[in-house]
Parts: sequence; C-alpha cells; structure tokens
Amino acid sequence: MTRRIGIAANRRADAIAALVHNIGGISHLFPIQGEQILNERTSEQDVLEMISNPFDLIVLTTGIGITTLENAAIRLDCLPEFIGELKNRPLAVRGSKTMKWLKKHSLSPTFLSEDGTMENLLESLTAIHPDERNHTFLQTYNQDDLLLRDKLEDLGYDVYLSKPYQYRKPVEEILFSLKQHIMNQTLDAVIFTSKTQVENLFGGSREAREMVNAFNENVIAVAVGKVTASQLKQKGICHVVQPANQRMGAMVIELKKYLAAD
Repeated sequence: MTRRIGIAANRRADAIAALVHNIGGISHLFPIQGEQILNERTSEQDVLEMISNPFDLIVLTTGIGITTLENAAIRLDCLPEFIGELKNRPLAVRGSKTMKWLKKHSLSPTFLSEDGTMENLLESLTAIHPDERNHTFLQTYNQDDLLLRDKLEDLGYDVYLSKPYQYRKPVEEILFSLKQHIMNQTLDAVIFTSKTQVENLFGGSREAREMVNAFNENVIAVAVGKVTASQLKQKGICHVVQPANQRMGAMVIELKKYLAAD
C-alpha cells in the first residue's frame, strides 16, 4: 500500500520528498517553517555591544544566529575583535550546527548541551555560582526568545538579548490545508524538521486537540531529532518516530521501518 507522507519543511523539502519516493511513498509538501529574515542592522549593533561592553558569559543557540553575527562583524571590519571576544569568554552552546561553527574557528564551549536541547543547557548553567551570573549575551531568535531570557533572569543572570534573525508566519492557506489533512487523517504521516514547524502548526490553534487526537490515532508524527520530537510530545502526541542519528536520511529509513512493522 502506497503511503501519503506530508512534509512540513521549507528547507530541503525536495530532498526529503526524494527520500520518501525511494521508500515507496507519495510526498505532499506543506512548507510551514515561515520565511527566514536576517536582522542585519540588529546583528551589527549586537556585535558592537559584544566588543565594546565585554560579557561574562556568551550563550549561542543556533548555527544560523552565530553565522549572521559573524557576517555582521565582517561588514563592520571587526571580525578579529569579534572572534577574540568569543575566545576570551565562557561560551554556553547548544546545537550541532553551532558546534560546527565553533570548530571552524578553533573555539571550544565551556558549557555544552549534551542532548541539543536548551533545557539541558539551562541545567548546566544552574551550576554557576549566583555571584558569577553577571552580564550575559544570549543569542536566540523570535521563537522562545523571551521565555529563554526570563528563565536565565530567574536564575540570576543579567541578560542582553541578541536576535540576529527571525521567522515570518507561514502562508495561512498552506497551514490550513495541512491542518485539514491531519484532522481528516488523509495523510499516513507528517515529517517535521524543526520545532518552529511544530509551533506554527499548533500555536494558538483551536484545532490543536483534534490534531493531537489524529496523531494519536492514525497519523504518524515523524521528527528529525530530539528537539523537534520533544516539541511534538509536549503538545500531547504519545509516540513520535525519530532516528538515533539526527539526519534526514536516517529519519526516512526509521519511518520506513515503522511503516513495515505497522
């Protein structure tokens, strides 16, 4: 039986669709990530703030964010000073893409999220003595930015919030179409590649409970990794198919195994 697989991603959606085709599925694209907008002027201000008012701790949460700040430093002709600040300050880091950027510049984190989640990183930061929780640079984006800032401030950190980029809301017609397919259970599975897609689908939705019921009945929720899977489970979805190796190919293979056993 041919399976109908929804794909919520924007980026590399065609590559995922090709993988779905390879396992005998029919893919249906519902790009609900939203357009990525780089805040270039804000990033330049953040770089100048980091250089002119040194921070006691720098928290980096995404590869896109730190790359956008790097490009801002290049435009300002102060990349050596920017990298120098990162070398001379304790770094708290989450995410494989963020770590890849650090390695490119021979940088090492003082605190690292072991499982790629912000929750794990925040647990590490609670170990810092309250007297040492001073001026902190928090790089994030528009999703969960205020929540993360508030959590750090509740721990006693003095937080400067840096938002190098943000996501616009997805096209409403596409979002509506995906919701209808899920509630009508006309898809066998839906693939998510980021927590942003999950939030865009469920955030403030009157249909949230009906969609959760559909996922818990006949629609399979598929996540590329632990962060996305955790977000789906927080919405009330009981089972999420995810690979041990957080890669798209491994994710589709895991879905194939699950469908074969179903």
